[in-house]
Amino acid sequence: MSATISNLPVACRNCSRELPIGALVCDQCRTLVHQDDLERISAHARELEAQGKLREAHDEWLRALILLPVASKQADWIRSHSGELRVKADEARMPEAENPWARKLGPIGPVAIVLAKSKAILTAIFKLKFLLSFAAFIGLYWTLYGAKFGLGFAVMILIHEMGHFIDIKRRGLPADMPVFLPGFGAYVRWQALGVSLETRAAVSLAGPLAGLLASLACLWQWQRTGDPLWAALASSGALLNILNLIPVWVLDGGQAATALSKAERLVLLSVALGLWLVFGQGLFFLVAAGVAYRLFTKDFPAQPSWRMTVYFVALLVMLGLVMWVTPMPQGR
Repeated sequence: MSATISNLPVACRNCSRELPIGALVCDQCRTLVHQDDLERISAHARELEAQGKLREAHDEWLRALILLPVASKQADWIRSHSGELRVKADEARMPEAENPWARKLGPIGPVAIVLAKSKAILTAIFKLKFLLSFAAFIGLYWTLYGAKFGLGFAVMILIHEMGHFIDIKRRGLPADMPVFLPGFGAYVRWQALGVSLETRAAVSLAGPLAGLLASLACLWQWQRTGDPLWAALASSGALLNILNLIPVWVLDGGQAATALSKAERLVLLSVALGLWLVFGQGLFFLVAAGVAYRLFTKDFPAQPSWRMTVYFVALLVMLGLVMWVTPMPQGR
């Protein structure tokens, strides 16, 4: 796999502006010139890491640096990550030194060493923000809504976030496990590494897609058992994911809308208004209001993405149908 920079003038794939020879990023829209190569290098490096080939993975990550602006966040992350890989690779080659306590303590030495190492293991476990934050998340909703609904609602949000995480990882991109903010929501931190706007939109919509699948599973359970708990979870999950599709701020819809042209946003606006009139759900009016706002933000991409438009619309329609056929939750 090569990572060479072309000496021929090229045009920006996002805004079509002609770029100077050797350019790494478009001055107008800030799109990385070599984002396809960066995605391939990232995927290959991740494969090498998964195989335990840390030195090869280190060298592969360094290939990406010549394709990135020196001061970019992506370059900073690669320098940091490749440094960690180099240290791990060096440690793996070093023979394990004999622990002096093993000799001093005699037959109980191995036990003492295991106990000493277990402290480090426990410390690492308790540093996992994913586990701690999710436990706090469950505790909050358990207290507010009772054990069954609280736990189910927390799991619905976990499924939503894992939708983002899995979609990012399958593309070979670096991502952290979800972090939960009790009372506010959750997020997955990831490194875009110069991916296209359409890829960013797909990652953003992967969360609502996972949430839709979870709501449909709850809907099926409700229709099979008649237990109102499943209806409440299906409806709440659908409501939460529609809320996330409002195209503003850091919500999933806000990130996905960056890949939609003005014409595509007009289509999305029409659909949201139509769903508001058909289903009578005020959330769709909020989605429409968000889309109307995005018609005036002047952040339209150079190339339309009808695939993301259909994806966005399909999610709204399916989530609306789930809410339409299930009653709203009634609390505890």
